Amino acid sequence: MAISKAWISLLLALAVVLSAPAAKAEEAAAAAGEGGEAAAEAVLTLDADGFDEAVAKHPFMVVEFYAPWCGHCKKLAPEYEKAAQELSKHDPPIVLAKVDANDEKNKPLATKYEIQGFPTLKIFRNQGKNIQEYKGPREAEGIVEYLKKQVGPASKEIKSPEDATNLIDDKKIYIVGIFSELSGTEYTNFMEVAEKLRSDYDFGHTLHANHLPRGDAAVERPLVRLFKPFDELVVDSKDFDVTALEKFIDASSTPKVVTFDKNPDNHPYLLKFFQSSAAKAMLFLNFSTGPFESFKSVYYGAAEEFKDKEIKFLIGDLEASQGAFQYFGLREDQVPLIIIQDGDSKKFLKAHVEPDQIVSWLKQYFDGKLSPFRKSEPIPEVNDEPVKVVVADNVHDFVFKSGKNVLVEFYAPWCGHCKKLAPILDEAATTLKSDKDVVIAKMDATANDVPSEFDVQGYPTLYFVTPSGKMVPYESGRTADEIVDFIKNNKETAGQAKEKAESAPAEPLKDEL
Repeated sequence: MAISKAWISLLLALAVVLSAPAAKAEEAAAAAGEGGEAAAEAVLTLDADGFDEAVAKHPFMVVEFYAPWCGHCKKLAPEYEKAAQELSKHDPPIVLAKVDANDEKNKPLATKYEIQGFPTLKIFRNQGKNIQEYKGPREAEGIVEYLKKQVGPASKEIKSPEDATNLIDDKKIYIVGIFSELSGTEYTNFMEVAEKLRSDYDFGHTLHANHLPRGDAAVERPLVRLFKPFDELVVDSKDFDVTALEKFIDASSTPKVVTFDKNPDNHPYLLKFFQSSAAKAMLFLNFSTGPFESFKSVYYGAAEEFKDKEIKFLIGDLEASQGAFQYFGLREDQVPLIIIQDGDSKKFLKAHVEPDQIVSWLKQYFDGKLSPFRKSEPIPEVNDEPVKVVVADNVHDFVFKSGKNVLVEFYAPWCGHCKKLAPILDEAATTLKSDKDVVIAKMDATANDVPSEFDVQGYPTLYFVTPSGKMVPYESGRTADEIVDFIKNNKETAGQAKEKAESAPAEPLKDEL
């Protein structure tokens, strides 16, 4: 299942919460605002005209795709600039650049590089031949440390126990290839995977297994050994097929149960958990009160019992999980609760769950005996504004069964573009008020589950739906006159809708603007 921009926005929000303290970020952002233009920027500003030339010029470059209105971008800016100044002294210099992806001129770049949220940072290697997501810290010191590692070799040779001690951090994942010689198919494949996954993991290679923690000189080589700070601590694989090696690393590098709390060490596992297309089981409770250990013991046992199922497990602390609660439409008074989101984004909820109910409830899910849970705001009792409010519980009736031509906007309350569009939609709706065949509506996509018929990858997203059931994304002008003209040119009357419904499917709607 493709990751929606709504998911990405949530993950970025979580990233900020779990990284640098908010006060520090706010202070840095304020300092940047006060600094004005006093000093020349070390960050290179790019646009569509010079982008390809800059990529071709620099063998290694990091590019931030941002939007001027984005709060997270504003917080990152001073840290990114500090890092750029420090990295400009590196030999060779490490170039940090930025692109305003909100600028119309640069939107083709945002599309080309699949920018789904702000800020997004990408690493361009070898004049753009190899492009990877930046997955490092968001504060200056961490950015510098992370990128210095990224410009070195993808895998470092471990020649002594001291090398192993310096490289292998018992709080992080570290992957070591153990070989009889630093050549051959296995070594080549290992280095290929290391290069491909270097933005996610640290790699090393050695001829001496006894240099490693818990090392054994008699180990049968070649071998890949993955060190991790959870579960069984060390796992091995002897399959050096590139695809198999990637799958081994992916499967071994996530805890059987991911912990959602304020510990930044858990942050990489959270991102990986939420980005997975597999079904997700999530248990939320208060870690500091109540029978936490009883829940934890039973839940970890359930994860082991169902380990062969296509499902991942998370246990979350109520205090740290507010973003997830908002996304899933959960309430604190439902805790302790367990919720499952399957691969089709259907959700299943058990509120006020007891430890001895967890396993049986999961079995009901796997047996297909649970009914889905839908996140929805209450249906409005009064709905007399020009732009009508729809929610998840009535959107199908309002949009598909009303017999009207409906322009529906999916928005987020915090979205700057949505705020700008709101009075324009009000004006268009007022202009069309006398047309009984037309309705303009809006739905808060952060507070309601978006029906699967609509592909909402960002905010605002607009669709035009006719009485005969035809549905097209609205991608025309954003003035009131342009919206009104589009609706007038493409609307159906009741008679036309009936005629089309009884005939063969017609051609797609045409934007006549």
